[in-house]
Amino acid sequence: MVKSCEIIFSFQPDRGAKRPRDEDSREESRSKQKTAGRDTGRVLGELVDESTVKKMILTFEKRSYKNQELRIKFPDNPEKFMEAELDLNDIIQEMHVIATIPELYHLLVELNAVHSLLGLLSHDNTDILSITNHQRSYFIVVVDLLQELTDIDTLHESEEGAEVLIDTLLEGQVVALMVQNMERLDETVKEEADGVYNTLAVIENMAEFRPGLCTEAAQQGLMQWLLKRIKAKMPFDANKLYCSEILAILLQNNDKTRELLGEMDGIDVLLQQLSVFKRHNPATAEEQEMMENLFDALCSCLMLPANRDRFLRGEGLQLMNLMLREKKMSRVSALKVLDYGVIGPEGSDNCHKFVDILGLRTIFPLFMKTPKKMKKVGVSDKEHEEHVCSIIASMLRNLKGQQRSRLLSKFTENDCEKVDRLMELHFKYLEAVQLADKRIEGEKHDMVRRGEIIDDAMDDEFYLRRLDAGLFVLQLLCYIMVEICNAGVPQLQQRVHQILNLRGGSVKIVCHIMRAYIKLSLFV
Repeated sequence: MVKSCEIIFSFQPDRGAKRPRDEDSREESRSKQKTAGRDTGRVLGELVDESTVKKMILTFEKRSYKNQELRIKFPDNPEKFMEAELDLNDIIQEMHVIATIPELYHLLVELNAVHSLLGLLSHDNTDILSITNHQRSYFIVVVDLLQELTDIDTLHESEEGAEVLIDTLLEGQVVALMVQNMERLDETVKEEADGVYNTLAVIENMAEFRPGLCTEAAQQGLMQWLLKRIKAKMPFDANKLYCSEILAILLQNNDKTRELLGEMDGIDVLLQQLSVFKRHNPATAEEQEMMENLFDALCSCLMLPANRDRFLRGEGLQLMNLMLREKKMSRVSALKVLDYGVIGPEGSDNCHKFVDILGLRTIFPLFMKTPKKMKKVGVSDKEHEEHVCSIIASMLRNLKGQQRSRLLSKFTENDCEKVDRLMELHFKYLEAVQLADKRIEGEKHDMVRRGEIIDDAMDDEFYLRRLDAGLFVLQLLCYIMVEICNAGVPQLQQRVHQILNLRGGSVKIVCHIMRAYIKLSLFV
């Protein structure tokens, strides 16, 4: 009898998670779920309205209380409360229809249903959740309901109802409760692996609706659990991919979560997981997505100065250097990580170390020729050249002594071929930006002629278009040009002026670009 009860609880109909485990059917699954909910809005043929929802919630409360009462009364005799378990499960399933009417979410709060649902998750309530398998079953059932209630499209349909629901969930420490329960789930069991997946979907939904909760969620054990799950020696699966995505979300524009990850030795975890891809490409598109998520997470972390030192001590530079040399898929993202690691004054130690590990032999071939394979992995020439130029500009700014001399000597090698490449790129991007400027000026002229006002928003749009054309790369190239011309190496200055004169360039144009660059404080 107990076994039958467990089987019934473990069965969950496929309602379509926020991010279905079968990626190919993601949109189809979401569409069917939303259409079915909106078209029916019914329970056993009855139209769902406020009165129906109130009755449903009161029934849930009664059955939840009865179940708790019977479990306390007959703790060692599951047969006595099996029927109550099934009744509670049935009403929770019926409550999924509430996800089709978010404007009534306030009833879940006012009638205490959210508190009761969280009570079913609570590991402290040993009377209700005295049997481990029942605890897991309740967790999976409740999380499945929460996943639908917090569907991001649904939340946006009723901002007021969504705010009330999310506030109450957070007040009830929902993230901490879900993390504690995920610790106990056995992901080798499909239903429990699905439970983990849907839990992550609930967290993603809430974080997308209210980004500010990321710090609180991370501090409530989520960051630690994600790092533990990512480094677990388990076959790659949808849950590991999802963990990498949630981790990247937590770290986005958030110094507090970046600091927390650093304190938990998360930089080492990321480097260890990424080291697999230094000599081997991801086996599937999903594994490639996970790799890119981990690289994005690492880039976010490196925006916090304290993590630059952890990256240095964890031999992150050596790993990125190897990836750049191996020419696998990871090379593209490794270049971006290296850029984040050396930029600004805080990147000084990394710049010196990069030269010490012979990184100049790696970066300059990428400067001299943009690899053709970059386009195949979705990276434009401009993006590649921007990262390479940014790295060289950072080294010119940060390096001192012998390491700086070694960098400058690279520009004199082989009859200053790298200066020639620098000037080639300069004129390439100068032409692109000038073309964009010409179009923008034409549009401004037409707007003035029509009596339209060019406001700040329009100026910002024009500036973004100039950046898209390659303005930032042009500014980096001009910075490199100015640095090498003022480095006390006559050969370099002469070559720069020679090519400028030959191509009809102008020092005034370079100075104008640099003045705008400094004025806008774009260089970190």
